[in-house]
Amino acid sequence: MEEYIAAALKEDGQLKVIMKGAVEAATTEKIGVVSVVFITKDVGLAKQKFAELNAQKAPDDFYMIYSCPVDTYLPELGHYPSIVISKEDLSDQE
Repeated sequence: MEEYIAAALKEDGQLKVIMKGAVEAATTEKIGVVSVVFITKDVGLAKQKFAELNAQKAPDDFYMIYSCPVDTYLPELGHYPSIVISKEDLSDQE
């Protein structure tokens, strides 16, 4: 994962997108929530924000950073911003 993050933080003029995956308790069940939490073209700012978010995250939170071209339909790329939340993540079993 560290290699992927390093690749995403290259100075290449692309957008740096930080996404958050989390498991949250709804009224009767757990749900998975994926959200975009930060976007910038500034690599230094992306590194700083990514470090801040990971330093203060809750145990079930997960952050990932992506490098994305602008004006592109992202699903056409080999890999694009996404976070998988599995059925096991939503279970009450530890």
